[in-house]
Amino acid sequence: MWYKDWALLTAEEREHFSRIINILLAKTFMLRDRLEHREKSLAADRDFRFIERQYHLFRDYLAVAGWELTLETDYGVAWVSNPAGFSRRQLDKVTTYFLYVLRLIYEEEREKLSIRKEVITTVMEVVQKLGYLGLIDRRITDTLLADSFAILKDFNIIDKLDGSWTDPEARILIYPTILFVISNERINFLYRNLCGENGAGNYAGNGNTQKGEQGD
Repeated sequence: MWYKDWALLTAEEREHFSRIINILLAKTFMLRDRLEHREKSLAADRDFRFIERQYHLFRDYLAVAGWELTLETDYGVAWVSNPAGFSRRQLDKVTTYFLYVLRLIYEEEREKLSIRKEVITTVMEVVQKLGYLGLIDRRITDTLLADSFAILKDFNIIDKLDGSWTDPEARILIYPTILFVISNERINFLYRNLCGENGAGNYAGNGNTQKGEQGD
């Protein structure tokens, strides 16, 4: 049981454990490698390493409250989900479209990568793709643009390398979290129903994804 493992933790480790639990419940996703803004490069996240070391403790503790912890080591992503659907956040339509387009860009760019693993895009590329796919029919306001990106950043789905969210040239780092926010089945459904009339064809993601939508 979890309390046996808990009893073996030091006072400092217990504090660390409690902080990570709160982060997981607030942000849903945690990453093994996160952007270090000063160096503009990815750096190992000590919280994720702690989850790896104490996975069974985290899993069993969260299970008591009805939460499931998934650790995807191949992609360096950990997340919590609630099978009962509690604490699910509903995204607005525009943010959902941003999420969808970011997933498409991630899949397209990932196929081109060789040594470098990070997938980087720009604000302009995201907005242009929204227009190309017919997901928007008017100019997106700066406020809506910034709000949508900020929501996705808060859930550790993207991060900003430079500039502001309203700067067309600002570079956006897309985390592998994007693969587990929305399933391949859902991405195909959205593509067929939202973009089929544009003649873009069917799209099949290659990621190993979790079924369901973001917001657990």
